[in-house]
Amino acid sequence: MTHTLTPDTIATADTTQQAAATNHQADGWNTPRQILSRLPKDATPWQQDSAIRANIEFPNVDWSKQPNPMRTPTTKADVPLGFSLNKPLYHSKSLVQPDSVYRPEYAAYRQGVAGDPVPYTIAGDDLITSVLLGCFILATLAITKSGNFIGRQIKNFFRPQSEGTTVITETSSELRFQLFLVLQTCLLYSLLFFLWRQTSFKETFILPHYQIIGVYTAIFAAYFLLKACLNAAVGWVFFDKKNNEQWMKANLFLTSTEGILIFPSVMLLVYFNLPIGSMVLYTVLVVILGKLLTFYKTYIIFFQRSRGFLQNFLYFCTLEIMPLGALWGILVLTDELLKTNF
Repeated sequence: MTHTLTPDTIATADTTQQAAATNHQADGWNTPRQILSRLPKDATPWQQDSAIRANIEFPNVDWSKQPNPMRTPTTKADVPLGFSLNKPLYHSKSLVQPDSVYRPEYAAYRQGVAGDPVPYTIAGDDLITSVLLGCFILATLAITKSGNFIGRQIKNFFRPQSEGTTVITETSSELRFQLFLVLQTCLLYSLLFFLWRQTSFKETFILPHYQIIGVYTAIFAAYFLLKACLNAAVGWVFFDKKNNEQWMKANLFLTSTEGILIFPSVMLLVYFNLPIGSMVLYTVLVVILGKLLTFYKTYIIFFQRSRGFLQNFLYFCTLEIMPLGALWGILVLTDELLKTNF
C-alpha cells in the first residue's frame, strides 16, 4: 500500500502525517529514514520534523536518576545530594561518580601555574622581628634608667683599685639588667652565626629556623655559663675573694657590652642588607677587642703586683682562648649535624 503526501497546505500536511503515523504504528517500528521516504521530495524541514515526531515516541528520561555507567565496579550506587551553600561545587552531582578512585573535578578548578616559593628571610619573619624589637625597647629603657651604673662601670674598669678600697655592690635591678644583656648577647651571636652560615654556604636545615636559632642560643648561653664556672673555680683556688668578685663583675660587664656593640650590626644586616663580609669583620673586631680588654683586666686584678705577665698569658689562654676554640668547634659540628646535604 502506497501513501502519497501533498504539501499543499499545512492542514493537508498534518492530515498526511497523521495517516503516516497510523500506518507506521500498524506496520511496526520504522527508522526516521523510512518515515522521510514516504514524504514528498519537496517537503519542508518543518514538515519532516512533524512527521518524525508523530511517528516516533521519544521517552522522557531523567538522566540524573539513572545509574552512572562510568563509575568503578567497587563503588556503591549514587546517593542523592541536597544543595547546600556550605559545600564546594565539586561536592555536587557530576557526570563522573564521585568516589575515591576517579575525581577529575578537583583538578578542574586549578588555574595558572605554581610559582617559585618565596625564600625565607629574617626580615620577613614576624617572630624574629618581634624579638629584635623587644630587645631594642628593653635595652633602651634599661640603659636610660641605669646610665649612672654604666658610667661607673666604665670608670672603674680602667682604674685599678687600691688595696682597702670598698667594693660597690650592684642593686638587684642592675644585676637583672646585666643578665638581660648577657641573654641578648647569646641571641645576637646565634643570629649572626645562623645568617652567616645560611648566606655564605647556602645551607638548608632539617629543623625549622626557630629551633635552629634556639639551639645556637643555648650553645652560647652554655658557653658563657661554663666559662664563668671555670673562672670561679680557678679564682677560688689561686686568688682571694675580693679579686674574684672584681673579675666576675668585670667579666659580666664585658659580655653585656659585646651584646650592645653587635646589636647595630644585626639590625643593619637584617633590615638594610649589610654585606655579610662587613658583618663578619665587625663581629671579629668586637670579639678581639673584648679579649684584649679581658687580658688587660685580668692583669690589673690578679697579676699586677707580682708582675706575672707570663702567668697572666697562661691564664688568658686557658680560660679565654681555649673555651672560645671549643665553642667554635661545637658550633660547626652542630651545624653539620643539623643541615641537610643534597
